[in-house]
Amino acid sequence: MFREIFHFILHLRLHYQFLILSGGYLLGGFMAGEMNTQQFWMQFLNVHILLFGGATAYNSFWDKDTGPIGGLKNPPKMTQWMHPVSILFMFAGLILSLWVGLLYALVYFISLVLFWLYSTPLARWKGDPILSLIAIGISTGMASVLLGNLAAGGAISWPVLLSSVGATFILLSLYPVSQIFQMEEDMKRNDRTFAIAFGVTGVKRFFTTSYISGSLILLLSIFWVSPVAAAVLFVGTALSGMFIASFIYRMTGDADEYAVVMKTKFFASLLFVSFFLVGNFIRHGWIT
Repeated sequence: MFREIFHFILHLRLHYQFLILSGGYLLGGFMAGEMNTQQFWMQFLNVHILLFGGATAYNSFWDKDTGPIGGLKNPPKMTQWMHPVSILFMFAGLILSLWVGLLYALVYFISLVLFWLYSTPLARWKGDPILSLIAIGISTGMASVLLGNLAAGGAISWPVLLSSVGATFILLSLYPVSQIFQMEEDMKRNDRTFAIAFGVTGVKRFFTTSYISGSLILLLSIFWVSPVAAAVLFVGTALSGMFIASFIYRMTGDADEYAVVMKTKFFASLLFVSFFLVGNFIRHGWIT
């Protein structure tokens, strides 16, 4: 039983949640005009463990992957009890979200519903190349920024909304990349993912378009808050974009490329997370 619990914890992919997916939430905090530090970090754990972690485990239960997936090269087998527990995680987080307020809880609930639509066999948005982008873009991109902003005590404004759109496009630019290594298993499930629908070439073109568009939108929103931060971010996104593209455009879809691709995604996301973590420290006076 302890072994199964350990496997469930692995499927939460907490390193993936904290180091790759937390950038949007931290961006939301950076865009806030004020900072409720205790509430911000408590909801950080709520969002990334209970919501994102629970949703990731829920998705893994239905996917039943045996090959490499995002954050796990050799995913362990999931058992039946993990299905209700993953749902319990998400709804426990929804209850905790009510402490912040009804608007926050509504954004949380919308994200939860989209995660369910993405994975459940009753809807299986993951199996559609466009619906999957909508589900991940809103639930993991836009919602993450809005949740971070509201948890900090901020208000949803046009710069905040614009930053959430920019972050969404940057997040989505790398989303189909890991699908390249899951195409065989996705086809067995009759899932028509973005990588299956448009191929490796389509994934490369989508990365370029989405990354550049997202970067420009994000830079504009950041400029309203801090021109200095926007200037630093411009250099960072340009250099990291060229670095990521140098790997992605050499991809052929071979399984041996998985480790390099995941390291590249990790590097890019960690830079994004680090930038807004430091930005929050400076902007909200966490450094004294």
